[in-house]
Amino acid sequence: MNKLDRRQFLGSIARPAVAASAILSSPKTMAKAIDAVKEISGDPRSIARNESYWREIQQGYTADRGLVNLNNGGVSPSPTVVQNALKRYLDFSNTSPAYSMWRILEPQKETVRKRMARFFDCDSEEIALTRNASESLQICQNGIDLKPGDEVLTTTQDYGRMINTFKQRECRDGIIMKQFKIPIPAENDNEIVKLFEKNITSKTKMILMCHMINITGQILPVKKVVRMARKYNIPVIVDGAHTFAHFDFTVKDLECDYYASSLHKWLSAPFGTGMLYVRKNKIADLWPLQAPGECASDDIRKFEEIGTHPCPNKIAIGDALTFHQGIGSKNKEQRLIYLRDRWAKRLIKNDRIKLHTSLKPGKSCAIATVEIKGIETSAVAKELWNKYKIFVVAINHPEFSGCRITPHVYTTIEEIDRFSDAMENIIKNGVDS
Repeated sequence: MNKLDRRQFLGSIARPAVAASAILSSPKTMAKAIDAVKEISGDPRSIARNESYWREIQQGYTADRGLVNLNNGGVSPSPTVVQNALKRYLDFSNTSPAYSMWRILEPQKETVRKRMARFFDCDSEEIALTRNASESLQICQNGIDLKPGDEVLTTTQDYGRMINTFKQRECRDGIIMKQFKIPIPAENDNEIVKLFEKNITSKTKMILMCHMINITGQILPVKKVVRMARKYNIPVIVDGAHTFAHFDFTVKDLECDYYASSLHKWLSAPFGTGMLYVRKNKIADLWPLQAPGECASDDIRKFEEIGTHPCPNKIAIGDALTFHQGIGSKNKEQRLIYLRDRWAKRLIKNDRIKLHTSLKPGKSCAIATVEIKGIETSAVAKELWNKYKIFVVAINHPEFSGCRITPHVYTTIEEIDRFSDAMENIIKNGVDS
């Protein structure tokens, strides 16, 4: 048997024991699968500009280069190593599901839970593996007891599904959802905290806030809002759908009691994977979406009760985490900022360009939303696709409009420059009718 090197060993973490012999007997195949994840030293900002390094990362994905995908904020593709792991776990599950999936694979979910907790710097008994951020957030939004007349507070820029969740509680429970506007872009943390505090009343029982706003990429001061809200004994539910594995932070940087994220975005985990963090002393009083074995259980696993579920998706989260850790959170953050700045700083030199996202340090990362003044946003997005095969999302919000641009680590410099060229051509020549 060939001896595994460090990279090969990391690539084998969290794989089913039954497949271990096949993995170990084919180190060349495994090395090829994880070749994109290799060690590199140096300052993250310098690494962000090392195209030879990122070329290896780009080859770790099966991206369709016949188009330019700048909508990774919706859902990101998984790297090849994660796709292969998911297929392997699924194949193994289908050999005899009641045994292979439930008895062999299911216990390995605990290894994934421990690794996720270690990465997020919290207790493993505070991490639930869910299907997406929406499910995780709805557990919190629906799981905290409210009575008629109680108020929940959020902004006008929060995610539509979460707004609809509160609307349903308005219909069902007679609560009141209160929304308020924040600046676009928002660059003053203290102003944001004051706006939240200004809108608190004696009836406010819950705050929902984004860590990063999905339609602009704006990063909000979660820790400051959480500390303010604690003075009023108001829980803060943090929508981190776009932040986990996007830029470098841990839950200790937020100090929140509830945090939810999707893992199929910036971690590049399998589609339909998410995470819920609940501080240990808050678990017992939070109702799950589906009934657990007992009321007021303080077991974080009660939030995973959904009946029969695809275990392979959750086990493959471990492979995605290994891939991410191979790149490094700080390196990834700086690369995404570099890609964003490359197009954004070029385009804002034109007076017809309006950026709805702050480029100041700590205020955004990969996501930014851009508007061409005088041209309807949906027409711009349509032109980018029809003429240039560049896929973006048109954001048409009551307070602003613009195309949301979200590159990922597999995005090339050439693709970013093609987008910038296309935008400049649209400014100059308009769009086809």
